[in-house]
Amino acid sequence: MSILKSIGLSIVLMAGVLSLAGCMDRQTPEEKMFEELEKVVSTEKVFEDQQDPLVELEKQEKEIYEQIISLGMKEYDQIVKLADEALTIADKREEHIEKEKESIKKSEQEFKNVSKIAEEIEDPSLKKQAAELQATMKERYKIHDELYKNYKQGLQYDKELYEMLKDKDLSFEKLEEQINKVNKVYESVLKNNQEFNDRTDRYNKEKMDFYKKAGIEVNTETKK
Repeated sequence: MSILKSIGLSIVLMAGVLSLAGCMDRQTPEEKMFEELEKVVSTEKVFEDQQDPLVELEKQEKEIYEQIISLGMKEYDQIVKLADEALTIADKREEHIEKEKESIKKSEQEFKNVSKIAEEIEDPSLKKQAAELQATMKERYKIHDELYKNYKQGLQYDKELYEMLKDKDLSFEKLEEQINKVNKVYESVLKNNQEFNDRTDRYNKEKMDFYKKAGIEVNTETKK
């Protein structure tokens, strides 16, 4: 039930542009774009911080699930104990995915400022690059919405499964039906996650291409 680890936005450290308070009016639109795009990066720091804990919790939950299905009904008390542990982990996963979603929402809100600045760019080719970059990021946000929705559905199905496993009278048919629901929704999660990572990679590349064409020198440090 584990999903692939998400890829975050590149952390870009400014090398060639100085951000001076009170000098905003003297900045070019390209320099303003740089500052705004790096603010977007900072808003996703909380998103980045959720990735390792989520992957670890998913791993723990998977191990517990495998223990449960290896037990027979003679070990019912142990099954109940493990199912309750899995439910606790699922709750923790939900806390992390909510923090992740909130971080992405703040990023999306911050990114709206980019459109206003992009309108000030005079160079046609740079303006086109800025538009492409914006389109990619909007696709990324849309994909994350779908990823979040499916992940939450998966969590609900997981919890239903663990509750069912505590039922001594659970039929094989009902168990099989629930497992199929879990597997199907996580197939969608994996697909969403890959698409999200692909869009993130594309956005990072387009952003660096924009900086290069705009003559903005940067050092990059990518955190995944």
